[in-house]
This record gives sequence, structure tokens and C-alpha cells, in this order.
Amino acid sequence: MIDDDEDDFFLVNALLQDISPDQYLLEWASSYQKGMDAIARQQHDLYLVDYRLGSHTGIDILKYFHVLRYEAPVILFTGKGDYQIDNEAMAAGASEYLVKSEITATLLERAIRYTLDKYAHLHEIAKSEKRYFSIFEKSNDLILLVDRHQRIMAANPAAIRLFGYDENVLYSFHLSRLFAVTEDAVAFDSKNLSQHGIIQQEYVLRNRVGQLLDVMMSISMLDEKNDQYLCIIQDITARKQKAREKQQQEKFAITGRIARVVAHEVRNPLTNILLATSQLKMEPLAETDEAQLYLDIMERNCQRINQLVSALLESTKMVELTMKPVLLNSLLEKALQLAADRLQLSNTRVVKELTDKPLEILADEDKLVIAFLNIIINGIEAMTPGEGVLEISSVVENKTVIIRISDNGSGIPEENLNKLFEPFFTSKTKGTGLGLTATQNIILNHKGLISVKSKPGKGTSFFITIPLLP
Repeated sequence: MIDDDEDDFFLVNALLQDISPDQYLLEWASSYQKGMDAIARQQHDLYLVDYRLGSHTGIDILKYFHVLRYEAPVILFTGKGDYQIDNEAMAAGASEYLVKSEITATLLERAIRYTLDKYAHLHEIAKSEKRYFSIFEKSNDLILLVDRHQRIMAANPAAIRLFGYDENVLYSFHLSRLFAVTEDAVAFDSKNLSQHGIIQQEYVLRNRVGQLLDVMMSISMLDEKNDQYLCIIQDITARKQKAREKQQQEKFAITGRIARVVAHEVRNPLTNILLATSQLKMEPLAETDEAQLYLDIMERNCQRINQLVSALLESTKMVELTMKPVLLNSLLEKALQLAADRLQLSNTRVVKELTDKPLEILADEDKLVIAFLNIIINGIEAMTPGEGVLEISSVVENKTVIIRISDNGSGIPEENLNKLFEPFFTSKTKGTGLGLTATQNIILNHKGLISVKSKPGKGTSFFITIPLLP
């Protein structure tokens, strides 16, 4: 009790002992300064503070609690009922106030008990809020709070960083605005969150700079009364990319094994056919023009098959690379220079959006240029002469660079996308169908990843991911 009147201390202590003997231990600070010293020790459960303390007031005591950042329950004693003082005391942080002339043992004990109970309850709430706020603030997962209309109401720092929008801009969005796939956005926008319980599903989102994010999204009701929903988004982009990379490596390894088996099984009988053809050419039967014609056809096609087998082996074997640090932009420029004649003949416009920062990669310059060139030529051939636009861009993501080479050509049917890197698959009237197989081989040997997205009539985009040098 902080009070400069000893009589008041004895009176309050007597009232407490009358109604609750030995339940409370009341210590007395007889001046403002002694009261400040007692508060600084932070050893008491409750403080009873008189409003009048010489040249100071109980409001000054309450302000000292704020200076120390010390939270404790305080009951302020006033000499008479004064609404202005009472209001000022509560605004300054007093838990309760009592008029001295109206204090009874019952009133005092109840005020103390209620104040302690209220403080304990509020303290637990504050601890819970602090704990959950810490989770919200420090979580690596993206956390959004949305209303029943799917409008974003709050976002944790991880979400704001990854999506790249200012908070005010992000809070003007509906959740579907972040979806990269229009069909997914429309389907999700039509969901009634209150009727679906917990929603957990993989989606592809897009951030402010256009980066695609593979995510696992979980949505559950947070506050039924206010129709608020908790949306936890786990960024699984890196995990999905590693899975795709592993799948590509495994598929390529299987393709290589099959190619070697095919080459072995085909070349042996093919060699026999060529030897037999050569022998027949020396026989009297082959002297006629017609026989010579058929034998020439057989020989040419045997040689053609042999060349295809050789090309297949070449495109699927792990190539030997001469690796050295090179600047990525210079490789892309070299590939464009090699394609300059084709670009000019087809009157194709090139749009470059390459990062200004010099990006250094470890690469076999010649082979990586060939890989870029194969994709560029495919794009040129897919576009209508005079209307083609070839776009080449690069963005840095984590410790990699992603190169996008896009065309506005005829596009690729969905059923053909998965076959695109398979040997001998081609939609061209001429060509072996080994160009993209070789390109994939080169990219994989550079510890990279290649993927493609396309829609018929809307063009095709190839995405090449290459590790950057530290």
C-alpha cells in the first residue's frame, strides 16, 4: 500500500484482517519515493495506491509502471468520488478505484479478489495472444486471414515477403487473385468456405513479379461468429522442383538404357543386311537397272537407320562437358546470333527481358548455346512468318536463374506435352525428333531443369533452370 497517511494504512490492514485473517500480507510504503522503490523490486501481487501523495499523485505512480514496462494490478484510492480522476486513473492503467470514505471490509476484499482474478485472466489471454502472435509473425509458412467472401484481411511477414505486394494492396485482393491458373481461381472463388470444412489442396499461385509458386493450401474456420478463416500456405516449390528434376533424370536414364539396347539389337542385323546388299551388288543378278535400283534403296535406308541409331545414342548419352564460368546473357546472345538468319527470313520480332545483373554460371559454352538454339529454332518454326514474337527473359530465384523462351506460335496439344522430350517424337514433317532430347540431355548435365507450358493457338514457353555460381 502506497499512502503517506499511517492511519489509512492501519485502517485498511484492519479491514483485511477482519474479513480474511492471515490471507493477505499488506506492506506499507509511506511516501512516493518508497512506493517507487517497492514497485521497482516487482515483488508484490497487488498495489493499493492513494491518489494524493504529497506533490505527486497516484497517476504518477501508474505512469511509472509504464516506464518500467511492468504489468501488475493497481487499485487507486481517492478521497472523494470524482469522475474526472476516476476516468484518468482507468485510462492510466488502474484496475479498479475506490473512494476511501465508502470502503468497507466486504467491498475492499471483493475489489481485491476480483482485481486479482481479472488480472490473472487477462494475463493468460495476453500470454496466449503473444504466443500465437509470435507463431503468426515468425512462421516460415504463409498465413492469411480471410473473410467468408475470401477477401484477405491479414497476412504474416512471410506471406507479404513472398507475394511481394504492399500490405494495403494485398488486403484489397480476394484469395483467388493470387491463383496462377484461371480455372483453379474460378473454381475456388465459387466455393462456400463455411460448407467445406477444412480444405487442403495443391495449387499454383503467382506473386507480384510473376514467379510461379507450387503450394499446399489449407483453409479452416477460425472464428465462426465473425466468419473468419485461417489460410495456411506451405511453399512446396523447391520440393516439387526437386521431384520434377528427379523424375526427369530417371526418365532420361531409362531412355538412355532403352536406346543402347535398341542400338545393339538393330545394328547387328543392320550390318548383316548392308554386307549382304554389298555382296548382291557384285552378283550377276544385280547387273540389271531394276535390281541395282532396289539394292541402292536398301543400302541408303540401312545407312539412314544407322545414322538415326547413332543420333539416338548421341542424344541420350551423358555428354562430356568442358565446364567454366560464363555469363548467362552472353550465351543467350550467341544463340540469337546463330539464329539471326532464320529470325530475319521469318521476320520474327525478338523481345528480351534479361536481368541487368551479370549472372555467372558454370557451363560448357558450346553445348549450352546449342541447347538454347534448339529451343529458339523450334519457336521460330512454330510461328507464322511476319507475325512471330519471340520473348526471352531471365529471373533469379534463390540460387538459380530461370530462363523463359516463349513464342506466340501454334502451341502444343496437351496430350503431346509429356512426349515432347522423348526420342523421335516430332510434329514436324521433316526432322528426327531428337533435338529436344539432346537439349534436355545438355540441361540435365548442367544440373539444370527444363519444363514446358503450352496452349494450342496461344504459343509455347520453355523454362530452363540453371544453378548460379556462388
